[in-house]
Amino acid sequence: MKFVIKLFPEITIKSRPVRKQITKILRQNLQTLFRKHDLSVDVQNRWDSLVVVMNHDDDISHRKAIQILTHTPGIGSALEIVEYEFTTLDEAYQRVRDAYAAELAGKTFCVRIKRAGQHDFTSHQAEIYMGGGLLKETEATGVSLKNPEVVVKAEIRNDKVQVVRQQVMGVGGYPLGSQGEVLSLISGGFDSTVASYLMTRRGIKTHFCFFNLGGSAHEIGVKQVSHYLWSNYSESHRVKFITVPFEGVVEEILKNIDVSQMGVVLKRMMLRAASRVADELKLPALVTGEAVAQVASQTITNLAVIDQVCDHMVLRPLASMGKPEIIDISRRIGTEAFAATMPEYCGVISVKPTTVGDRKKVESTEADFNFDVLEEALRNAKYERIDDVLSGDESGLESIELISTPALDDVIIDIRHPNEAADAPLTFTNNTVLTIPFYEVDSRVAEFDSNTRYLMYCQKGTMSKIHAHHLNEQGKGRFAVYVES
Repeated sequence: MKFVIKLFPEITIKSRPVRKQITKILRQNLQTLFRKHDLSVDVQNRWDSLVVVMNHDDDISHRKAIQILTHTPGIGSALEIVEYEFTTLDEAYQRVRDAYAAELAGKTFCVRIKRAGQHDFTSHQAEIYMGGGLLKETEATGVSLKNPEVVVKAEIRNDKVQVVRQQVMGVGGYPLGSQGEVLSLISGGFDSTVASYLMTRRGIKTHFCFFNLGGSAHEIGVKQVSHYLWSNYSESHRVKFITVPFEGVVEEILKNIDVSQMGVVLKRMMLRAASRVADELKLPALVTGEAVAQVASQTITNLAVIDQVCDHMVLRPLASMGKPEIIDISRRIGTEAFAATMPEYCGVISVKPTTVGDRKKVESTEADFNFDVLEEALRNAKYERIDDVLSGDESGLESIELISTPALDDVIIDIRHPNEAADAPLTFTNNTVLTIPFYEVDSRVAEFDSNTRYLMYCQKGTMSKIHAHHLNEQGKGRFAVYVES
C-alpha cells in the first residue's frame, strides 16, 4: 500500500529553504501519527511531495491510514497508488487499462497524466494514447473532457507508472508546529471550537483554556470536544488543557458590576486571566471565537475595550464570518454535534447591554470589582495534558471492559459521527450493529435490553469508554467497549 502526499499549495510557492523545513516537519508529524496508531510505514521525502509506503495491507490499516492523511494539517491531497515499472508507453498504458477497465464499463471518461523525468513523449501525448486505447479496449461509452463520469489518473516518474486507485482530500494548511503556539479560549460551542480548529489547520500548536462559570457538565463537555479536536487534527503534538474556575468571578460581577457592562467586563476578566496563563506557558498570542457584531459584546468598539486589558496578540479567525458559515465548518470537522448538545451557563447576561464600548465607563464599574477573586481563580487553575483529561484515575474509565472478540449475543453500538460511520461502515458476520451517534445515546437508552451486553465502538475508543462508563454508573444495562484487534 502506497500513498503520494500532495502538499498544501501555499507550501509549494515558498522559497527552497522554507519549503524544505516545512516538508521536514510534515514528515515528522506523519511518522509520529503512524507510530501512535501502530502502523509500520516508511515516509519518504521528495521535493514536490511525500511518499508513504505502508508495510500493512489489511482493511483496518487502510482505514487508519486514510483517517490520518485526511486529518493532518499540511496535506492538500493524498493519492493511493499502485506502482509498476515500464519500458514503453504501451506497457504503461496496459497497467492503467487493467486497473480501470471494470470501472469504465458503461461510463464516459477522461485521462489525466502527470509526468516527471526524461521520456520520448509528453504528458498530453500520453493522455491521447491511453484515452484512445481505453476507448477501443474497454466498455467505456465515450470520452468527456468536461464532465466525465470517471477520471483516469496516473503519474509517470522516470521508469515507473503510478496508477491512482483513489484520491482523498486533506485539510490543507500548514504542518502542525511550523507556525508557533497559541492559547485558545474554548467554551465548547460552535465558535470557539471552529476557531481552535482553524488555528490548528494553519499549523499552529493550539492549547485550550476553559473558564468554568459553574457546572461540571459543561466542563466535561468542553473536555470531550477539545479532546476530539486534538485527537483528530493535532495528535502529533501534546498540548495543554487549562481549567480556570470562574464561579467566584461570576458572582463578583453579578454583585458589583453595572448590568449593562457585565458581558464586556466578563470578557475582560477572561482575557486578563488567559494572558496570565499564556505567560505561564510562554505563549505569544490568544485565540477567541468572537465574530464581529454576533452579540452585543462583539461590536468593534466593545472588542477594542476588551483587548485593552491584554498585552498579548488576540487572534479572531472568525471575525468576518456569519453564523451559518461557522456552523458549516463545525459540521465538516465533526464538532457540530458536540456544540449543539453542549450544556450552557447563562449566569452573566447583561440587561440592555451596551454596544458602544466606553473605556472610562468600564473602568469605572470595574473599580468596584474585588480583583483578589480573579487572583484566587488563577491560583486554583488546573493544568492538564489534553491526552489525560478523559483518562484520569478519578474518571473510572480504566475499569471499562475492552472486548476484541464479541460473543455471539453481543450487540455492537457504533457511536461514531455519522460522517465517520458512512466512510467506513462497521460490519460483523454474527453480531447486530446499531448505528447510534454519541449525541443520541442518552436519549435512546430506553431501547436497550437490560439482559443484553452492548459493546460501544468508536475509532479512538475514548468516547466509547465515556458513554459505557456513564451508562454503567446509571444502571442502564451492561456496557463494554469493542476494540479492533
